Amino acid sequence: MSIGANLEKIFSLENKVIMLTGAIGGIGSVLAKGLADVGAEMALCDVDPEKLEKLTAEINENGKAKAFSLNILKMDSIKSCVDSVIKEFGRVDVLINCAGINKREGFLDVTEETYDKIMGINLKGLYFLTQEVVKHMIKANKGNIINMSSHNAVGMLGGVSVYGATKSAVTALTRSMAIEWAKYNIRANAIAPGHILTPLTTVTWEHPERAKYLRERIAMGRPGEPEEILGLTIMLASDASSYMSGMMYHIDGGCLAGGQPWPFDTKY
Repeated sequence: MSIGANLEKIFSLENKVIMLTGAIGGIGSVLAKGLADVGAEMALCDVDPEKLEKLTAEINENGKAKAFSLNILKMDSIKSCVDSVIKEFGRVDVLINCAGINKREGFLDVTEETYDKIMGINLKGLYFLTQEVVKHMIKANKGNIINMSSHNAVGMLGGVSVYGATKSAVTALTRSMAIEWAKYNIRANAIAPGHILTPLTTVTWEHPERAKYLRERIAMGRPGEPEEILGLTIMLASDASSYMSGMMYHIDGGCLAGGQPWPFDTKY
C-alpha cells in the first residue's frame, strides 16, 4: 500500500458529516475548507448569511458543504439549526464548536451586557447546541465532539477575564461530555489555540508593546496561523484518534512550555 493510501486510511474524513459553528471566523473558515478538502461533508453554521453562502460556494467548487443559519444566542435558532442539519444529512458524525467572541477590556470595565454576550456565545450557546446534537448522536450510538478552547483557559492576559472564564469552562465541559457519553461511543476533546493571527487579533499583533510581550512568551517567537490548527483538528475528527477523549490539546508555539528562554551558557 502506498504512503498516500495509508494516510488516507488513517486520517480520511470521507463520508463523515461535520457540523461546524463559527464557520465564517478566522479559524472556522480555514477549518471548513481544510476538512472538506480531506473528504468531510460540511454543515456550516453561522449568523451572517452572505458570508456563509460565499464560503459554502467556495467549498462546493471541489468539496461538499451546505450553509445553515445559526444565532447561537437564541435557543429557538439552535434547535432549528440542528433540526435542519439532521433533516439534510440524517446525522452528525462530528460536532466542532468553534463559535466564539472576545472583547478586550479590564475586569472593572466589563458591563453586564458584554459579560452576558461573551458568556452566551462562548459557553451557554455551546452547551445547549451540544445538547441538541448529542441527542441524535446517542440514537446513532456514536459521535465525536471537538470544542475550541484557548490558551487563556490556563494562561491569562490582562483584559480577557470573561473570555478566559468561558474557555476554562469549555475545557471542564469537555471532560464532562467525555465521561457522561463514553457509554454511547461518543468522544469529546478540546483544542486550545495559542496566540493565532486572525483578522480579530491583527490589532494586537500590530500593537508595539503587546506584540513584543507576546513574542517573548512564545518559544517560536511568532503568532500561529489558522492553518496550523487544521492538522490536529483532522486527527481528532478522524478515526485516528479513536482512543482519545476528555483532553485539551495546546497548539501554541511553545508558549505554555515557557516561552523564549533567558540567556544561558552554551557552546552553540
